[in-house]
Amino acid sequence: MNRGIAILLSGSGRTLENLFENIQAGHLHASVEIVISSNPAAYGLERARRHNVRAEVVAPAPGEPVVTYSNRIFDLIDSLPCNLVVLAGFMRILEIPDRYLGRVMNIHPALLPAFGGRGMFGHNVHQAVIDSGARASGCTVHYVTNDVDAGPIVEQRVIGVRDDDDADALAQRVFEQEKLAYPRSIQLHLDGKLQIHGRRVLRLP
Repeated sequence: MNRGIAILLSGSGRTLENLFENIQAGHLHASVEIVISSNPAAYGLERARRHNVRAEVVAPAPGEPVVTYSNRIFDLIDSLPCNLVVLAGFMRILEIPDRYLGRVMNIHPALLPAFGGRGMFGHNVHQAVIDSGARASGCTVHYVTNDVDAGPIVEQRVIGVRDDDDADALAQRVFEQEKLAYPRSIQLHLDGKLQIHGRRVLRLP
């Protein structure tokens, strides 16, 4: 079975490093074929090179339409043996071609469908959770569609919001849950144990 993955990022690559650690520990049976960054200065590129993984910059040109930019990325991935495209802090909107629907996964640092959509990323998400008075937060792994943060949900992990939480403290505790949820969800996909039915994702035996 094809266990190749492409990873898209824009920043430090914390999630990428977590996936490398899980692969090295034998918890995630995957092969990172390429790391693509929208940002030439992303530290995630250096992390990829340290693991001897191909690292490429595909930055959007000024005024470039989303569909054109997206096609450049997916055309590059087409040339590689990739079963799944993994978004790991990728800060650009993508238009997913039909051939990749059900083959692009993302992790969001809140419990979708709450606290999702445009502008809901990083610090903004955690501050919005705190400001709302919500007593729970967590992370959501989902398949990516062409509606932002609205794809079928694979897994969610829940934590309580503490009275003394600020956005940074909440973010760190949510990330600890992301480190568990994302490798497990990727593994389920690569093992062929996830099946999309409308907005639901079924787990097969």
